[in-house]
Amino acid sequence: MKANLNRHLRFNIIVNVLDGGFFGAAIGFASFTTILPLFVRQMTDSAILLGLVPALHMVGWNLPQIFTAAWTARLRVLKPTVLFLTIQERIPFVGLAVVAWFLPVLGPKTSLVLTFILLAWEGLGAGITANGWQNLVSRIIPGEYLGTFFGLQSAAANLFSSIAAITAGFILQTYTLPFDFSLCFLLAAIGMAISWFFLSLTRETGHEKPFCAPPVTSTWTQTGEILSRDRPFRWFLVTRALTPFALMASAFYSVYAVERLRMSESTVGILTSILLITQVAANPILGRLADRWSYRGVMEFGVLSAALGSLMAWWAPSVEWFYPVVIFTGLAYTSYWTIGLAFMLRYGNDAQRPTYIGMANTLIAPFAITAPLLGGWLADLSGYQATFLAAAVASLFTVLVFHFFVKDPSEAIPQPTTETPL
Repeated sequence: MKANLNRHLRFNIIVNVLDGGFFGAAIGFASFTTILPLFVRQMTDSAILLGLVPALHMVGWNLPQIFTAAWTARLRVLKPTVLFLTIQERIPFVGLAVVAWFLPVLGPKTSLVLTFILLAWEGLGAGITANGWQNLVSRIIPGEYLGTFFGLQSAAANLFSSIAAITAGFILQTYTLPFDFSLCFLLAAIGMAISWFFLSLTRETGHEKPFCAPPVTSTWTQTGEILSRDRPFRWFLVTRALTPFALMASAFYSVYAVERLRMSESTVGILTSILLITQVAANPILGRLADRWSYRGVMEFGVLSAALGSLMAWWAPSVEWFYPVVIFTGLAYTSYWTIGLAFMLRYGNDAQRPTYIGMANTLIAPFAITAPLLGGWLADLSGYQATFLAAAVASLFTVLVFHFFVKDPSEAIPQPTTETPL
């Protein structure tokens, strides 16, 4: 099995990096932090609903994962299941293109409802796929290269996404409703289809036998046991719950800059591109640094970057200040997503990993949806700058928790390695 893993390693890295690249291009045309909030802004003035756009994606990704842990652990081969499930996070972009095209006919209220139904579908589709996909990655990529692999994949995703984001900005600047957003979402759907093709080329080595996972009814029992005995993992979960509050301001940067600082829509595309280019550069560097130095240290640096970005947005007297804001935000996103994914895959053995992954995502779902809604409520109540300041405070508190309580996986208490016989 080890020989098979090494024989297919280079091929699997290439096709999965390309999968990530075209997935990123799709997200560039339909960004959850810039393009989609601007689309929703065509239908409502509510900052809470704007905050719900990234919240639905995040909670959709997080919530289902613990419920899919047991059957994921039983699967001898994961790729067919992952390929089938991931279609559910890709089809909704076709629906968004249709809604955008018929927005003048449907009207804002009906279009808004349909948009959020599609966003919920996309988020849940991502969530039911996520546990299987992460475990698939852990089967085809050796543990000592996880940070590097996720860094390369995310770099490709952000490179492709930056090109798409610039294109989307010019589309929005050049065309009007319904063609502008409809074209962006259609291009996103095409990117998703190409991404799926490359994912389908993955060569999974498989296992000699299915992992012996606990019955579905015992998932919560196993969760309680892990929480009671694994103190390092508990503190990792605390930081996973706090980080959405550190990042909650990012959903409002583009809307604030357009409304209050008169930023043009083409500049929104450029800022999105800078955000993604930052991640292109940061992902392989921070991924390799995490593998060689410290996962905790890199994630701590990322949350501190979120604090600096929020403080600069709170202070910003002109549009130009948002260039460093998005750079700091890009570093924060890289830390949370790329390094966080690799970090959680280091906990537990093969049989336990689906449960660990499920816990690291599902248990923070309430915080993932509460954070942007809180940010929207603060913006409606006291203005966007109140949200930016609150996010900065949350970031600084999260940095302290990381620094004093979180340990790198190599420093954590070793996990049991035995598996129950079938």
